Amino acid sequence: MYENKKLEEAKPLVESREYGTLRHCLRELDPIDVAQLIGELPRQDRAAVFRMLSKNQAVQVFSELDPEDIQLIVSVTGEEELADMFDHLPTDDAVDVLEEMPAGVVKRILRGTNTQTRTQINRYLHYPENSAGRIMTASFVELKADMTVKQAIDHIRKDGEQQDHLDNCYVIGPERELLGSVTIKEILLASDSWKIKALMDDTPVYTDTHENQEQAALLLARYDLSALPVVDGETRLVGVITVDDALEVLEEETTKDLEQMAAMTPSHSQYLKTSVWSLAKNRVVWLLVLMFSAMVTGAILTRYEAAFAAMPVLVSFIPMITDTGGNAGSQSSTIVIRGMGLGEIAPRDGLRVLWKELRVSLLVGAVLALANFLRLYITYPGQMTVAFVVSASLLFTVVMAKCVGGILPVLAKLCKVDPAVMAAPLITTVVDACALMIYFSIAQRLLGV
Repeated sequence: MYENKKLEEAKPLVESREYGTLRHCLRELDPIDVAQLIGELPRQDRAAVFRMLSKNQAVQVFSELDPEDIQLIVSVTGEEELADMFDHLPTDDAVDVLEEMPAGVVKRILRGTNTQTRTQINRYLHYPENSAGRIMTASFVELKADMTVKQAIDHIRKDGEQQDHLDNCYVIGPERELLGSVTIKEILLASDSWKIKALMDDTPVYTDTHENQEQAALLLARYDLSALPVVDGETRLVGVITVDDALEVLEEETTKDLEQMAAMTPSHSQYLKTSVWSLAKNRVVWLLVLMFSAMVTGAILTRYEAAFAAMPVLVSFIPMITDTGGNAGSQSSTIVIRGMGLGEIAPRDGLRVLWKELRVSLLVGAVLALANFLRLYITYPGQMTVAFVVSASLLFTVVMAKCVGGILPVLAKLCKVDPAVMAAPLITTVVDACALMIYFSIAQRLLGV
């Protein structure tokens, strides 16, 4: 794993208060590493180290800090200095920072910024939360279709220094409508007299400002783009989503899905910086829901109490049947949720998913049932009927579990609920209850208990 030696050298310099050497060391660090360093320092040292940064480096580091550290820096920074920093922040980064701040802090920051910065930030904040408009940047190079390559290169040299993204240039029409895109490589390799319209891709991949962030990021990944143009309702180019912003969105969505699949309320804070109270609050709600829903399993056991009282051996197979069913359902739900997250599965594919999981479950269930039957035949000689009951229950449980695990995330999506909610813990609870009903229903009919 990559480790920055300069970062390791900087930590002892803070402890020993060698600020002259530390200031020189900070200049050689990447903004991300500086933000990491500040986050790992004692709270009383964080603002002091941030103040050692040059103006340009401070702007870059500020947007990389955790929300807790940003609030600390804001609280000890004067309004004029704070406003100047926000005036130099890319608009999308400024919006990301402000979204994490209390309303009072946001007002204090915006009060000192210039009119242009406030207008841009307010325009971004008017886009729906989690939309492509919230993560796009307005920093990109625009070209006209009738420009020559020489004119385009002159324009890029003049305008490009102020832009963050230079891999692609975007060709716009008289009303700022998106006409196409062209790479810097194509421009540099073309003859000076060629027209940009002859080089551009006139069917560019783009997204809308109101598109979901995750879908926009997946679109960028699907077509292997370094940036994705964003247009408004009239196909006018208003921004681009860069690959680093897309990766951040996908990381956040993946983290959220994993937390929901583990029956936790999603958290945006780092684990070690999150209070015990917050961690407990994020976990206890779902645990309460699952605990009370598990009482259904107890009710089913109570209903069939006479059956396992008459044949106690039946009780010993309950954990195996319910655990296998839960695992089988979790496998299907995980695969389907992943497919939906990557755009491979849509709600309209529900019947296809069900049909595929039914066939898979029959094959898997048959193998597990046969293996289990042979084990019981050897372990419990002379109890062929018991072996058949347990094996048949296992087969039907696996079929039921995989179908439930495959279809519940699709139904959740149709109901506008995050499919990750229908993951392992919830599906396991449903499957456990159904598995017990299957098991004892078969036992009652075949064993007469």
